[in-house]
Amino acid sequence: MYVGRIVVVGKTNRPFVAYRVSSRSFPNRVARIVDNAVAIQPLDPEDMKRNPYIAYNCIRVGEDAVVVSNGSHTDAIFDQIQKGMSPDLAVQRVLSEMGYERDEYNTPRIAGVISEDCGFIGIVREDALEIEAFGLTENSCRIICTYELNRLDNKSYPFNASCALEAAKFTVEGGVFKEFENPICAAAWMDELAVFNPHEM
Repeated sequence: MYVGRIVVVGKTNRPFVAYRVSSRSFPNRVARIVDNAVAIQPLDPEDMKRNPYIAYNCIRVGEDAVVVSNGSHTDAIFDQIQKGMSPDLAVQRVLSEMGYERDEYNTPRIAGVISEDCGFIGIVREDALEIEAFGLTENSCRIICTYELNRLDNKSYPFNASCALEAAKFTVEGGVFKEFENPICAAAWMDELAVFNPHEM
């Protein structure tokens, strides 16, 4: 199954967020740690001329919340939370204002936030805006994807990792994620940041 980009919010023995790029159109991308963030970057800068949506911060880490998303709305949501807005309202406001991506696929914007022991995920599609808050359960996660699994359904998935690097790898190789096609790169936060770029192994 091809699901495109994946936002993951959950808990192992502690809260985490993860992100995976799956792509058919732009496979030459990597995840890089830059300060307290993870950036998705094209290996060929010329690709930015073809699609401005392919480079962005996918994770931002703050003192009270960690934000994960598939585009420039990562920074916008993070900034709203830093100004004191609650995570659910920040996700709602930013997704509502920015809308889905105006590319040839009308790609949805997806986002997640971890704040203390609560998780939040949201999506804005061409036809709807959905946001959900949920309690965290050990060794499980919620996911939202740009394609196929792109509706909130209250479904949890098993997730096993003991550190951020294991969490990033799990979103490519573990559990339900190994069923999803065209993995390109992944990143995670679990007390620290880590990236997994399979083609560099």
